[in-house]
Amino acid sequence: MAASATPRSADAHQPCVAVACSGGRDSTALLHATLRAAAPLGVRVVALHVHHGLSTHADAWLAHVEAQCRRWRRRFPALGFEAARLRGRPSAGESVEAWARRERYSALRSMALAHGAALVLLAHHRRDQAETFMLQALRGAGVAGQSAMPRSAARDGLVWARPWLGMPADAIASYVRRHRIAHIEDDSNADPRYARNRLRAEVWPALLAAFPDAERTLANAAVRAQQARAALDEWTALDLARVGGPRGLALDAWRALSAARRVHVLRAWLAAELDAPVSAALVERLLDEADGAGAARWPLPGTGRELRRYRGLLSVVDAAPADGGSPLPSTLRIARAGTYRVAGWTGRLRVERVAEGGVALDRVAALEARARSGGERFQLGPRRPPRALKKQYQALGIGVAERGGPLLYVGDALVYAPGLGIDARERAAPGVAQVALRWMPGASRDGS
Repeated sequence: MAASATPRSADAHQPCVAVACSGGRDSTALLHATLRAAAPLGVRVVALHVHHGLSTHADAWLAHVEAQCRRWRRRFPALGFEAARLRGRPSAGESVEAWARRERYSALRSMALAHGAALVLLAHHRRDQAETFMLQALRGAGVAGQSAMPRSAARDGLVWARPWLGMPADAIASYVRRHRIAHIEDDSNADPRYARNRLRAEVWPALLAAFPDAERTLANAAVRAQQARAALDEWTALDLARVGGPRGLALDAWRALSAARRVHVLRAWLAAELDAPVSAALVERLLDEADGAGAARWPLPGTGRELRRYRGLLSVVDAAPADGGSPLPSTLRIARAGTYRVAGWTGRLRVERVAEGGVALDRVAALEARARSGGERFQLGPRRPPRALKKQYQALGIGVAERGGPLLYVGDALVYAPGLGIDARERAAPGVAQVALRWMPGASRDGS
């Protein structure tokens, strides 16, 4: 991402708000209105423009927004401007729209944070909301998709807000005419390859002719969907607290829920475990297959992980290497609490400061991560004898899914075993600076 910027304000303590400005009518009007509101309050405003590199006119749009900001800076000296040029192209099978949206938000975030802005304003209005609701419904989305766009959301260290989400499109057009605001028209808005453009050109005029109040009523439907989604999320969180846990999803408790609640709990649990959106196909497959007996596994392509059912638990674990081999021993240096990658393992080690029950921080300054080789012994409690690691796992009903990950040693002393924790012989005395260790599956196998 290459960026060009006007000088940033030297007063880093002055409040700053960012406005995403494409140069189009709506975003330019929002920038103008924000400048008028912010000036009496002593708030800095920075206009952020993203050059997608997808249109032959993209350079002209960038030049237009930059020139507009130079003109407006005569009246609003606190106005800043910065632009970012996107690099790369969508990956195979990825839509241009999805790629552009993801990269645009990433670029906006980077620029906003660089300027010290905590708030980014987006120019979506009521008709945009109504269109989004319709498109999501036509794609078969459920209540989450039909919730469309939130008025504000805290994400990635910023608040993203849409102050005009309830404003009619016609009102913005009137504002632009009244203040004679120059803006540009994106020629891609007429491209019928994009679903939203087809909706605007072919469906929306006929819809308004038949239902003049469609913009308002559809936008209101999105608000009601947001309320329903919030209530559903709260209910699902309560169910998930009962059936989920650090070892996985308890299938007996999950089966006791109604069919509708099982769907939502499963989707929420998977989203949290995978830290990514969950496909409807995966949820449907698990609904059909996970409710069974015995051990089973489901690969998660492209993640290096898999779902496993074992002794009544469904869990997400590292996938076994295709060649059946094990990672070579590697050294891990721990200096403080945090999350550490372990070379050769698909996962991370979480290190957290604790008051008791941990291992001394200086004891784990240099750990060695090893695969199981057989014969290891582990002491579960201070008054319990050391036993074979395999026996400990079996006695506690800890399946293969939870045993994945490296054993951590200091010299020849086993300090930590996934699924069991810290060996009782390695626990620190009270008052000693100490940490808890927890293995979390999921990163790339090469440790990057």
